[in-house]
Amino acid sequence: MKTIELLKENNHARLGVIKTKHGDIETPVFMPVGTQGTVKAITNKDLKEAGVKMILANAYHLYLRPGDSLIKEMGGIQKFAGWDGPVLTDSGGYQIFSLGVLREIREDGVLFQSHIDGSKHFLSPEKVVDIQENIGADICMCLDECVPYPSSHEYTSTSVGLTSRWAKRCLDAKKDDGLLLFGIIQGGFYKDLRLQSARELVEMGFDGYALGGLSVGEPKSIMWDMVDAVIELLPHDKPRYLMGLGFPEDIVEGVKKGIDMFDCVIPTRLARNGNLFTWNGRINIKNAKYARDENPVDEECKCYTCRTYSRAYLRHLLVSHELTSFYLNTLHNIYFYSVFLRKIREAIKEDSFDKFYEEFKIKWKGGELQDEYSTCIG
Repeated sequence: MKTIELLKENNHARLGVIKTKHGDIETPVFMPVGTQGTVKAITNKDLKEAGVKMILANAYHLYLRPGDSLIKEMGGIQKFAGWDGPVLTDSGGYQIFSLGVLREIREDGVLFQSHIDGSKHFLSPEKVVDIQENIGADICMCLDECVPYPSSHEYTSTSVGLTSRWAKRCLDAKKDDGLLLFGIIQGGFYKDLRLQSARELVEMGFDGYALGGLSVGEPKSIMWDMVDAVIELLPHDKPRYLMGLGFPEDIVEGVKKGIDMFDCVIPTRLARNGNLFTWNGRINIKNAKYARDENPVDEECKCYTCRTYSRAYLRHLLVSHELTSFYLNTLHNIYFYSVFLRKIREAIKEDSFDKFYEEFKIKWKGGELQDEYSTCIG
C-alpha cells in the first residue's frame, strides 16, 4: 500500500505528503526531538508558530517515565503533552545500545537496567510495538540492534539477522491499523549487509523504511556510501527516513539522494550551548566579538528572537547563565530549520532544487564552527 504521495521529483529529490491519524506531513520534513514528550526549552505554541508539523518522542524514555500505560490512560501522547500534531516514536533501540554493560541482547529481546533507578526491564519486539501503540504514536519504529562503530563483519551479520527477525515479530504484533510501522535497515558499514537488511525488510512490506545505525562516530563519507548502497532498493511509494542526522548540510545532501525524513537533537542541543544557525553557517554567540554587536542573529530571519534581540543581548544572557538564553536560542534554531525545510520543498516544487543545493553549499562554507560536532549522536 502506498504511504507517501509524491507530488514532484527533481532528479532524486522528492516532494511528498504522508497521511497520518493527526494530520498530513509535507516532505522533506525535519522532526525536532522531544524525547520526553517535549522539545527542550520551547513550547508547543512556539513550535506551531515556527511551522513545525511533527515531533519525535522516545518510547524507551516514556516507557520508563511516566509509563506508557499512564499516557494511554491520559488519552495518548497528543492529549497528555498538549500537542495536536503527528508524533513519531523511536523504539529505543539506540538508547538501549548506548547503555553498554547495562543491557543484554537476546533472541527474544533485550534485558536492561534503567538509567534512572537501576531497575531491570525486558523489552521484546512485541512489547515495543505495544508501548508505542499505548503512547498513541502516528509512526512507530521496529525494535532493532544498533551496532557500534567499528564492528566486525561477523558480529554485524549476526545482528542483521536478529534485527530482521525482530522486525517480522513487530509487524505481526501491530494491532492499530491507523499506525504506520517503519522497518529499520541495519548492517553497520558493510555494503553487502546493508543490502541484505534492505532486501529482507522490503520483502516484509513495511509502511516506511528507516536507515539506522549511522552517525555513530564514522566518517561522513562512509555514512553516505551506506545510504547510496540501499536507497535504490527502497520502494518508490514508501517514506525514507534517515535517523539521527540533522545538520543543514547533511539534510540537503540527504534530500538530494532521495531521503524524505530527518530528526536530530542538533538544533536544540546546540542552541543551549550558544551555537546558532544562520544562512551563512553557524555562529557561537558566546564569542567576545558579539559583546557589542547590535545586529540580530540573522538579518534574513523573521523569528521572534531575531525581530527583538541583538547578538550582544543574546551573548549577555548566555554568559550570565540566564534560562531565557535557552528559550530564545532554541526558538531561533527551530525557526531556522522550519524555514530551511520549507525552502527545500519550494525548490523541489519549482524544479530548482539543484540550484538551491549549489547556492546553499557555497553560502554555508562562510560560517563559523564548520569542524565542530561532525556527527549527530543522541
